[in-house]
Order: sequence, then structure tokens, then C-alpha cells
Amino acid sequence: MNRSQRRAFARGKGVAGSAPADVVALMDEAVLAYRQGQRGQAAAICKQILTRVPEHAGALNLAGILHQAADNHRLAVKMLEKALGQNELDAACHYNIATSYQALGQPSTAATHFKRAIALGLSGRDVEQFLQQDEIIGRCVRRIMEDTPGQPIGRQARFDADDLAAIAANIFLRCALQTNIIRGVPLELFLTSLRSTLLRRALADIAGAGRVDDGMVALFCALGQQCFLNEYVFAQSDEETRDANGLREMLSQKLSSGSDIAPALLAAVAAYFPLHALPEAKSLLAAAAWPDAIGELLQQQVRDPLEEADDKRAIPALTPITDKVSQDVREQYEENPYPRWTLNPLAGFANAIREQAQAGGGGAGGDVQDILIAGCGTGEHPLDVAQKLPQARLLAVDLSLSSLAYARRKTREEGVTNIEYAQADILNLQGIGRIFDRIESVGVLHHLADPKAGWRVLLSLLAPNGVMRVGLYSEAARRSIVEARALVTRRGYQPTADGIRALRQDIIREREDPRWRLVITTVDFYSLSGCRDMFFNVMEHRLTIPEIAAFLNEQKLSFLGCELDPETVKKFGEQHPGEKALVNLDDWHSFEQANPTTFRNMYVFSIRKNEA
Repeated sequence: MNRSQRRAFARGKGVAGSAPADVVALMDEAVLAYRQGQRGQAAAICKQILTRVPEHAGALNLAGILHQAADNHRLAVKMLEKALGQNELDAACHYNIATSYQALGQPSTAATHFKRAIALGLSGRDVEQFLQQDEIIGRCVRRIMEDTPGQPIGRQARFDADDLAAIAANIFLRCALQTNIIRGVPLELFLTSLRSTLLRRALADIAGAGRVDDGMVALFCALGQQCFLNEYVFAQSDEETRDANGLREMLSQKLSSGSDIAPALLAAVAAYFPLHALPEAKSLLAAAAWPDAIGELLQQQVRDPLEEADDKRAIPALTPITDKVSQDVREQYEENPYPRWTLNPLAGFANAIREQAQAGGGGAGGDVQDILIAGCGTGEHPLDVAQKLPQARLLAVDLSLSSLAYARRKTREEGVTNIEYAQADILNLQGIGRIFDRIESVGVLHHLADPKAGWRVLLSLLAPNGVMRVGLYSEAARRSIVEARALVTRRGYQPTADGIRALRQDIIREREDPRWRLVITTVDFYSLSGCRDMFFNVMEHRLTIPEIAAFLNEQKLSFLGCELDPETVKKFGEQHPGEKALVNLDDWHSFEQANPTTFRNMYVFSIRKNEA
């Protein structure tokens, strides 16, 4: 971990809340001393704190970092393990201990903790920031950006042998590639160039002109997993396309003939094409001697898709899908299940997270028994609810069998047993004969032919005094997306893989254009399914707060409040003070008019169905 990364994680999140005030002040003093480079003083203060409060997680974490800085990684691990014993949900501690395990030559343990850190709090932008803080990656990114001004691909960057070796040894990078869709134009150009470089290395290896070592194969496998996650959204040159097609044909021939397959060949093909689409792909699972990196690649690209294909046949159909728009939406998500996700933040930590939610009055409510997730997509949403409320019974429905199959597989992997999945159209749910204590439908109703009709159906299934959580697109916040969609239509891009890649490369080339600046900061821009959802969705409605307020009044529903980040809530409170303002839609409308991107993702809020 370099200096800037150590500073970012110097304190961690695990400061004991019950520590005396003077201990809190001492911790602040220790952190300040550390940041000023006074390591000896910081260590002395940490020792003083731990003498008084041996379980103080913040002091344990900082002590661990100080041992890391002195290259004493065994003592660092000892301290950081104690810190995690106090708070196993501390992403900073997981990252820090992973760094020491890597230094101690324990890559598997390091990877486990890196992935937990990513799942618990290093998701989204933080991952990219940490990657670019790495000295080698940062230097390569800067060189690529200088070599390709205003261009999506440009000249292929030349990575020297030392840079490639350092990149291949970067376990955090590999973990990030395996688990998170990497976002941001600079890193995408870096990864695009890296893939091209590794392809040339693989070609040389196969031709006998140079060997790709195990570390490089592991890096190529991780890059292949990244490309599978983003659905091969990266650009490639014509030369790359020819070479990759040639390698895919070579791999297909070897599969047909039963010939030996070099790991470099398999990794190279997987970085450009999904392996499960190859004839005889299942035979790859029979080999017993694959390196661990190839095994993980095959799990993702062959075993999991085959399992999902079997699952599709077992998913019950709860309702027919008769509405034409619903049929079109189903087809879109059959081809491109959405959203793309891998890590479950609660994996291994369900008890701790549930305890935190109950202590803070959070979660979906401890007395909820029957919950409907209407439009569950690929299962991230229902899995989150089910793990926090293991006593609840969940029914999760969606139009897309592909999405449902992914959700079922992930749910089995996590050992969660309180979710029932079924295919259904919200518009036809009124006939299922069930009533729910809670209903959640986030990011779904605005894709129906008539969102309010679907909303009324769901309300008919909600018990009196039941709570419904809703997510809807904002007219104000989606203006830039609407403009982008209109431009996409005028230019004639098609909602195909090639059309989406072409669109993205033009946007990357024109990224300084104000019309695209917001687009390239969105999560959806960095995957094929996300781009299709953003630019080519077959149906999208956007609402205003007055429209929502009128509907709630019509249905005699109580508004319980919006879900927003603390900074936005603080800003709202400064302009509209008082607890009552938080549940006043007129105040929220006024705030949105002054801050039109407030609900950039969507309005997410809860309502209560009042007894008749």
C-alpha cells in the first residue's frame, strides 16, 4: 500500500463508540501525527490508547498501519486481526490486512480480504481511485491518456516488462477486475491497452516465441472476468479482432479434437468472447489440472452460465405476460440481464449487519413477515432484504427468466433460503391471491406501459398499514439522459452489441462535450446492459414530485420520506428545517427545483397504506 492509500485508511471506521472523550481526542491526535509523518509519536499515542482501551479498533488499525510502514507485516496482521474482531464490517481494516498478507506471500488470504473490502465499502468510484493511486498503474494511465488525446483506442500503449510484472503482481487490481465493473474513461483505456498487450503476449506464447508466466496468465484471466462482467463492452482494433477470432477458432478445434489447451490460449479467448458460447465448452470443466486462476475463470464463464440455463427450466410462471410493452421489456432483459453484480456485501457478515440495522432502527422492519419484491432483476435487491430479515418470507418476481436464473444461482451460493422466485408481470399480479406486509419496487414501475396502473395493482396486494418502497425516474434529474437518448436516435445507433460499442467510442472521443459529461460518470455507461438500459430502453417514463403527490393523495397514502445521502439531507434541512419537512412533498419539490440533479438515480421513497 502506497503513502496516499495508507493515509486514506489510516483511521478506519472502527473507532469504539463508547471510548471516553479524552481517548477520542487522543485518537485524533494519533491520526494527525501519522499524517504529519511523525510515526513514532503516533505509535506512542496508540500504545497509550490501547493500554486504556485494549479493544479500541481505530487504534488497533492505526497501529497495524504503522507496523506496515516499518515492514513488520506479522505484527501488522496481529493488530489488524484484533481490529477486525471488534468490527468485521470495517472495509479499511480488510484492505489493510490484505496488504500485509500480500507482503507475507499469502496471496489467497490477501485476495479474500481485498474482496471483502471492496464489497463492504470500496465499491463504485473508490475502487477506481485506489487503482489510480497505485504508482505503476497511475503512470501507465497518464502515458496512455497522453498518447490518445480525444481518442477511444489510439495507439496501443507499450508496457515495459517491469511495468507488466508489477501490474500482474497487483492482487488488489485482480480482485477489482474479478468483482467490480471498472468505471472511468482513463482506466477503461488502460485496460483496453492492457488487453491488447496481453493478447500479443499470448500469441507469442502459442507460437513458441515467448512464454506467458503464471502471474501474467492470472492477470489475463482477471481481465477476462472483467470483460465478461461488462459484456465485452471494450473497443478493439481490427487487428485485435482478427487475432482474437483466430484464437477462438483454434480453441474450438482443440475442444473438438480433445487436444491439450494452453492456459494462455484459454485466457486470451475469454477476454474477447464468453467461453460458454463455444461448442463443447462443458468439456473444459472435466480437466482436473487447471491453475486456480483458470478455475475461477471457468466457474464464471462456463459453470455458472450452464447452471443458470438449467435454472430457467425450473422457474415457475406466476402470471402470463400479455401486455405488448411488458413483452418487449422482457425481451430486452432476457438478452441483457441487469444490473450486473457479483459481490454480496453481506456475505459472511449477515449477523453483524442485521444487528447494526436493528440497533439503528434501520432495515426493512423487524416485524415484517411477507414481502414482495416486484421487479427483482438479477437478485441483488431481494438478497439484501432476505439476509437482513431472515425471518421474513419473500416473493421476488420479474419478467426476465435470464435475470431470475442469475438471481436464483446467487441466492443458492449465499445459502439464503427465504426467497421464492417466479416469473410474473406486475400488471397481472392482482390474481395471485396473496397479501404482503411490505412491497418493494425500485426502478421498475417506470418501465411499464402505465406505471400508475402497475402501482395500483401492487397497492391492492399491500396489507392495511403496510409499507411500500418505490423507486421512480425523476423528470428533472433525467434531462441530460433524455437529451443523450435523442442524440443517439438522431445519429442512428442500433441497440446491438456493435451499435452500443460504436456509440460508446464516439462518446469517449467527445467526452468533453457538455452533452456527455454526466453520461460518462454514470454506472450504466460501463457495461453493455447498462448502456442499453440507459440509451435504448424500450419503455421509460419520468415523473415529477407533484405527480407523485397527486397519486399518493388519490390513493390515500402517507409519505414516509426519501432515501438520500447524508450530505443532501443536511442541505435539505438547512433550507427546510424541522422533522415535518422531511415528509413534506411540497418542500422536496421546491428543493428539487433549486437542485435538479438531487434525484439523479431516481426518487426512492417509502409510503404507508392507511387503513380504510
